Amino acid sequence: LQHPEYHGVLEEPQRYLERDYTDEANPFLHMSLHLALEEQLSIDQPPGLRSRWQALLRRSAERHEALHQAIECLAEMLWRAQRDGTPPDVAAYLSCLERRART
Repeated sequence: LQHPEYHGVLEEPQRYLERDYTDEANPFLHMSLHLALEEQLSIDQPPGLRSRWQALLRRSAERHEALHQAIECLAEMLWRAQRDGTPPDVAAYLSCLERRART
């Protein structure tokens, strides 16, 4: 519901499965990151995520904007882990959220 621009994709997912999203946002990845973040917030995993999220939420104009800020931190952590072949750096993830809550 937060992304009406993706409704067409969701109504015909088979049509978009083979699409190359190199130069544009991948709606499937974006929505998956939304779900992952909501799950992390519901169980405060990694520990301390929820308090950092609440600080970010207080600084944001709206909840969806704050979610996108946090998703950028999550996506960066996952990208770096994949690129470097290392486990996700939870400390860097939490630091990213802290920085975004301060700006």
